[in-house]
Amino acid sequence: MTQDISITEQRPYHHGDLHTAIVRAALDVLSESQSTEFSLRELARRAGVSHNAPYKHFSDKRELLAAVSAVGFELLAKQMTDAMNELDSPRERLAAIARAYVCGGVNNPALYRLMFGGYLAGQDNGRPAIEKYAAYNMKALLMGAISDGALGHLIPNTTANTRKIDGAILIFWSQMHGLTLLLVDRLVGPSDKMEELTESVLQGMLDGLANCIPALPAGAWVGPPLAE
Repeated sequence: MTQDISITEQRPYHHGDLHTAIVRAALDVLSESQSTEFSLRELARRAGVSHNAPYKHFSDKRELLAAVSAVGFELLAKQMTDAMNELDSPRERLAAIARAYVCGGVNNPALYRLMFGGYLAGQDNGRPAIEKYAAYNMKALLMGAISDGALGHLIPNTTANTRKIDGAILIFWSQMHGLTLLLVDRLVGPSDKMEELTESVLQGMLDGLANCIPALPAGAWVGPPLAE
């Protein structure tokens, strides 16, 4: 499995950087096994530290996985940024964001499901704060492209336009999220047609949004919100 979302290029572990070492080990195990069914003891062994060492930074596995998910959002946001850096057209930037999103999810489905699934939701349906802030920063990339005119006209990022921008993000995210899961679960394929399939869905969605952007219903949110 290709590991598109990875922190293997980050600096190696040094004493005093145990937090990064454990998160890196978790990302590696997640990519290799495509399962969250691993123990903190296993991560400690991979990081070359005592089996109790991870508990100095993480009270339990859920807290560790929240940190892993947050890094996943940060790395996916970087992939999106890198993909659109040389593009001037807001529509092309939004298209590059979509391609990076689908590619990231298909190439590391276990991390994608951790980031966008319900595993980390608490009893109150809340998500860990560290994950929500990282996810919001990724959402800001979408907001920027849409505000700059990706859907055919400028939509200033003002309070008055919040529901309209969020409505566009809801449509965009629903389409890209659905396509990603359909590809991951092999309900759409073949896998070597991922780019062409993404392009088909993307262009149809962008053309539709250029004609009509349904505002998000009052009181609804796309996010999840930073404060609940």
